[in-house]
Amino acid sequence: MPWKSDGDGPFGGGGGQGPWGGNRPGGGGGGGGQQPPDIDELLRRGQDKFKGLIPTSGGGGRGLFIVAILAIVVWLGSGFYRVQPGEQGVELLFGKFVKLTSPGLNYWAPTPFGDAIKVPVTQINTVQVGFRGNVGDDGRAVVARDVPQESLMLTSDQNIIDMDFVVQWRIKDAAEFLFNISNQENTIKAAAESAMREVIGQSKLEAVLTSKRQQVQEETRRLVQAILDDYGAGVSIESVQLQNIDPPKEVIDAFNDVQRAKQDQERSINEATAYRNNIVPRAKGQAEKMVQDASAYKEKVIKEADGEAKRFLSVYETYKDAKDVTRLRLYLERMQSILKSSNKMIIDQEGGSGVVPYLPLNELQKSTKGATQ
Repeated sequence: MPWKSDGDGPFGGGGGQGPWGGNRPGGGGGGGGQQPPDIDELLRRGQDKFKGLIPTSGGGGRGLFIVAILAIVVWLGSGFYRVQPGEQGVELLFGKFVKLTSPGLNYWAPTPFGDAIKVPVTQINTVQVGFRGNVGDDGRAVVARDVPQESLMLTSDQNIIDMDFVVQWRIKDAAEFLFNISNQENTIKAAAESAMREVIGQSKLEAVLTSKRQQVQEETRRLVQAILDDYGAGVSIESVQLQNIDPPKEVIDAFNDVQRAKQDQERSINEATAYRNNIVPRAKGQAEKMVQDASAYKEKVIKEADGEAKRFLSVYETYKDAKDVTRLRLYLERMQSILKSSNKMIIDQEGGSGVVPYLPLNELQKSTKGATQ
């Protein structure tokens, strides 16, 4: 080492002292104890040792060598790069893709041998088809310029429709996105327009304008995703949002008239349905009531007839056992039912002599008037 001594130590104290002024094992004990090291002497000896490794062609050559060493260190240090959250790193070696890297501090071969490209993979990008403008916070388009070459489409019932829509997408594989397709945004736009034309070409105008809006969006999204997956585009289609959907301007007035007529028709149907829902349940209730009343009357008549039959059989059984008594009882009951409303008075002449018959004429007249009324 540069500070190794032979004989007396560099800091004095005799041949038995080490470089820090202490006694070496087995050495002599002279020198008057331990001495602190001389820092300047250590630095001088280290510089001399380092200079021995550098070619001695001159002071300028040594400076260039140091500069070259520093340049190499700086060049190697340039291989460090940081990938932010929400990004993917793409490492290239001589322009050829090698691997993807995750967020954090990474190292790769520096330029010109290697290169690292950082691609945002969580950012949502937007492609406008059929118009150029802005999309508000409510998701509706603020159209600055219409592009009829993109927006006019033909439906399955041979109608022309003018529709604007927005495609939202993000990068799901940075390497595929960078190297499998060129002019990525225009490719996504062309695929979206083609998919929308296919879906609209299989749909009717009325359905697209009313009930099939959500279905058209979802079918288009799936079809665009399938097309880009076939391309290996490394893109994920997040959503397809329909904006303005109208007939062409030349026929929009006639179309609005047709729509108003259909709305009137729908309103009339709803009113008729409401009237039916009000009348039919009440009619059914009345019919059910009549059926229940008839059933109750039937049960009543059957029970009364059954009771009369049983009473007749009971009287008949009694008649068989005592015919004379039964015959007399029946005669008296019948005569009572006949004569109880009669105005005639029957006087028994055999009641005895000396009895003056009393006829309640007032009562008979009252009963006669009541019967007449």
